Amino acid sequence: MRSHKWFTPWVLIAPAVVWVLVFALWPFLNTVFLSFTDARPLRTPGFVGGANYERMFGDEMFWNALTTCLIYVVVCVPLLTILPLLLALLVQKKLPGISFFRTTFYFPVIASVVVVALIWTWLFDSRGIINQTLEFLGLIDQPMAFLVDRWLLLGCAILLTVWKGLGYYMVVYLAALGNVGKELHEAAMLDGAGSFRRFLSVTIPSVRGAMLLISVLIAVSAMRVFAELDVLSKSTGGPGGYDMSLVMLIRQVGSGLNGNIGYASAISVALFLLTLIPLAAIAFMNREKKAKAPA
Repeated sequence: MRSHKWFTPWVLIAPAVVWVLVFALWPFLNTVFLSFTDARPLRTPGFVGGANYERMFGDEMFWNALTTCLIYVVVCVPLLTILPLLLALLVQKKLPGISFFRTTFYFPVIASVVVVALIWTWLFDSRGIINQTLEFLGLIDQPMAFLVDRWLLLGCAILLTVWKGLGYYMVVYLAALGNVGKELHEAAMLDGAGSFRRFLSVTIPSVRGAMLLISVLIAVSAMRVFAELDVLSKSTGGPGGYDMSLVMLIRQVGSGLNGNIGYASAISVALFLLTLIPLAAIAFMNREKKAKAPA
């Protein structure tokens, strides 16, 4: 067998290492550094210590954006954890034409979130299809302010996120359900367990790992939500900016020639730390699970 030089593995991984250093590690470290400065475009940054973080904790816009993201997490995590599982159980059955439905459910995943958000705008606009249909049926006298009211706008954005994510997480569950042994369901049926009981006692424990992973992915994505709210609110963040997310706030604060890059960097660091919380939670759960496992 032909031997390789000692440096061959290093040469092979060098492009990936350079990519991570240049486009991931260096921008992150630079953002942390800028968060302690008063950096602005076309101006030399000066060190200001923790002034940006003090300003952030006293900024009402920051707390409004954080509230929006937390509401997004609280609503999206249970919906996108349970609904895709039910959908996966449905399309897993071998029925005529089920392949067509699998493709249909997955189609929103392929479409760009911006394109889907624009379609949502046409649907929920004051002269959109939904308002016109409700008026035609006589259910409302005047158009509903779906994209103007704070809570209705947030609800439309969450509905968009859930609808677009169903197909993706359905595929993850289909892979997990494929590893569930049929003998477990057969044994439960022999014990007299019905469909709902088998779902609680067999299906959910079997896909618990996938459910935990999906919950963390959804929580992280919800904290970083941007396109849905940006397009639906036409980059305004809704009435008074109450539906602005943290990413939208970072763009608003740091963009333009007068943008406060230092303050935007501080918010970015705070967002990074917030996204670590669900990752730390899953790491802790896995550690507890290994500790309880028999040797």
